[in-house]
Amino acid sequence: MNVPEYATEFTRLSPYALHLVDSEEKKTKRFKDGLRLDITAAIKPMRLETYAQVFDRAVIVEQGKISLRRFHDNKRKVGTSGGNNYNNSNKKSNVVIFWVSFSSILGVNGGGLAVLSLPLSLLALNAINDMGITVIKRKSGVSTLHLLLLLLHLLSSSAIFSGKLVVGLNYTKHTRRVGSLRLSRIQRHLGKINKPPVFTIESPDGDVIDCVHKRKQPALDHPLLKNHKIQRHPPERPKSKTLKREENGSNNINTTREEMVAWQTWHKKGERCPKGTVPIRRSTVDDVLRAKSLYDFGKKQVKTPLIKNGGGGGRQINAPDVVSGNGHEHAIAYTGASQEVYGAKATMNVWDPSIDEVNEFSLSQIWVLSGSFDGSDLNSIEAGWQVSPELYGDSRPRLFTYWTITYQILQLLFVMGSKQQSDSYQATGCYNLLCSGFIQTNSKIAIGAAISPVSSLSGSQFDITILIWKDPKLGNWWMSFGESTLVGYWPAELFTHLDDGATMVEWGGEVVNSRANDRHTTTQMGSGQFAEQGFGKASYFRNLEVVDSDNSLSSAQGISTLAENFNCYDIKSFSNSAWGTHFYYGGPGYNPKCP
Repeated sequence: MNVPEYATEFTRLSPYALHLVDSEEKKTKRFKDGLRLDITAAIKPMRLETYAQVFDRAVIVEQGKISLRRFHDNKRKVGTSGGNNYNNSNKKSNVVIFWVSFSSILGVNGGGLAVLSLPLSLLALNAINDMGITVIKRKSGVSTLHLLLLLLHLLSSSAIFSGKLVVGLNYTKHTRRVGSLRLSRIQRHLGKINKPPVFTIESPDGDVIDCVHKRKQPALDHPLLKNHKIQRHPPERPKSKTLKREENGSNNINTTREEMVAWQTWHKKGERCPKGTVPIRRSTVDDVLRAKSLYDFGKKQVKTPLIKNGGGGGRQINAPDVVSGNGHEHAIAYTGASQEVYGAKATMNVWDPSIDEVNEFSLSQIWVLSGSFDGSDLNSIEAGWQVSPELYGDSRPRLFTYWTITYQILQLLFVMGSKQQSDSYQATGCYNLLCSGFIQTNSKIAIGAAISPVSSLSGSQFDITILIWKDPKLGNWWMSFGESTLVGYWPAELFTHLDDGATMVEWGGEVVNSRANDRHTTTQMGSGQFAEQGFGKASYFRNLEVVDSDNSLSSAQGISTLAENFNCYDIKSFSNSAWGTHFYYGGPGYNPKCP
């Protein structure tokens, strides 16, 4: 029995002996005592304080032993075949002393350095080949060290599944040395957002989903939510004024129950989080290191305009993307600001657009906005799907949420006595559950997890439906997935303007254009096709609706459209009885007309 199999059995049997695992300390000790003696001896000198740390170290030790055994087996084969080329040609380069932090590779809490003294080139190549991966081309400058980093990353992240490796950009651009002080700060931060799990699920795509007790989730660490009680009774759902559309078979919209069951990759093994817990995608040191800084981790990267104050000085305040640009480009539809709205709904198809640079992204979402559009006090709630190599380390489309509040709430937090700068930035908005704020109530949906299947050109179209609305009784802003699945809510306490209602709703796509090669990015929006391509090729939003003051859904009327550069990404809106108000949008980015 290997370590993951032992962990699965340990978790399965734990409920029958709760008195032995009713604390993190007891659970950790009991799990460690059941490991093989050779693994126990290897991890004994390490300072491991949680179950997750012991599990991760045990896995890497076991994988290291397997790789070492394979190396010796291969060495014996080389010796018996009379081949001397390897030994003769690599006497100086094949033995490397390599120091590496397990935390920076595995993305777990806790420190500890390990020393490997192995013939790494052969070991790495043999191990990679054993996994069924073919090294097609090794560029000059790709060192033994790079091969080992690739091997360790593959072993630790479980990136291999179903016999295939999903390969995109090289997202591990943090092979630089990480100082112990910075690593310690990162680990402390991860300790705040990675809560102790009741149960852990390993997704086929390499994600680790922690099932955390709903009262232990990160949201409740927010300074404004210290006394918040999780809403127990579901909110009143908006009533639809629009007749339910008839299914149009010619449109080939795959929205049957069978198609929607496997809407997230981590469900494919058939595992679910226990009742009373919420699934949270575990963040790793790798995730943080891909960000510009710890402060920027989990936040949109935007430039900040200068807002003058009364004293003639200046203050840096984040401006909303659509207003300021900031290297972000859009193709959106939006409502006017003549009346308040209390939510929005739409159905959007899901694609896997290609991304040009690691720090760029492509997303499709709903925005719910209120406040000052000069950036001084804007509240936003956003949800949809996105591909973001920097945030997730891969090119898979993922369900995401985002929220932000700005200057006035910062003042309030400092008045309340937030002692550290990090307290403030965690409290003012982020993606998914990477800071405190959004309260999750559903045990089947992991925010930030990959969506599967996705749409294909001239093939099946797979879409998701998202509804965001304000609970008319308690004022919390709820999010629903599909037609009836409640995901969770943003508490009313978080906002300065959305505590009343929204002044604008937007639907559509957004990309980052970093112009890294002194030209427009080739990052695709949606399917990468322009709107004129229509159904089956272009991306779409259909059945656009808004929630009014009496908690009713009605078709969005009189919408406007916006695209900063129609030669790169565009949008075209329509209306009919089946799809109501809808639009096609997207584009390839760089092309002869988009230099």
